[in-house]
Amino acid sequence: MSSPLYDNYLRIQKRRLRLVTLSRLSVLVVFFGLWELAARWKWIDPMLTSKPSQLWSSFRELAFEGSLFRHTWTSSWETLVGIFISMLLGTAIAILFWWSTFASKVLEPYIIVLNALPKVALGPIFYIWLGDRYSIYGMAVAISVIVTIIMVESGFREISKTKLKLMESFGATKVQMLRMVLLPASVPHFIATLKVNVGLTLVGVVMGEFLSSKAGLGYLIIYGGQVFQMNLVMVSIMMLALLSVILYGFVTILERFARKKYNYEA
Repeated sequence: MSSPLYDNYLRIQKRRLRLVTLSRLSVLVVFFGLWELAARWKWIDPMLTSKPSQLWSSFRELAFEGSLFRHTWTSSWETLVGIFISMLLGTAIAILFWWSTFASKVLEPYIIVLNALPKVALGPIFYIWLGDRYSIYGMAVAISVIVTIIMVESGFREISKTKLKLMESFGATKVQMLRMVLLPASVPHFIATLKVNVGLTLVGVVMGEFLSSKAGLGYLIIYGGQVFQMNLVMVSIMMLALLSVILYGFVTILERFARKKYNYEA
């Protein structure tokens, strides 16, 4: 049986959770309400900022045409591929740095420089090398892979060296240490890196679509700005926000599964 104090604690926590959820929804409602009123009362120019009621009309029109979901799916697929390649390539390079101290010392300055380099400057190069379609993947990977290397390698360094030395004293190979200790213990760092990469890869995809794409939400934003259709721009931005929430939600579900499987605290 649970104690009255514990039951009271649970009730308080549930009330706080409901209050937080209600407050979040209230902020959203107030934001859209003020935006609508400001546009209706001419505090702001609706030609430049649009307004929520017009956004809903534009959303329905684009949804019925099917073009909005087609462009959203294009950006979603490019983001998912970019995340997968970035995580795979970044983890492989981080493992190389852990495996070979020499390689780490030689290549680390280049990683630092690439991390500081504005990735948008690489857009024209990717366009020439990869073409208008694959240059988007290049931008997405370029923005997120360096952060993946840095975060995963940092996670490797935090792993207890005592455990690795103990395995080494029992004759374990580096492959065994990697498979049995390093990778399982780095799961929290992989999840944290994945959370960061959701936003970074989406930024890379949109930047790539700005530069060369003929489809995707980034393309819609550029097209809407060129023809001065702010409704189209705002709807596309809202869809990007929704897409980022959905992707982050998937990562959160993955984190809960990993926490149960590997028994770690967030």
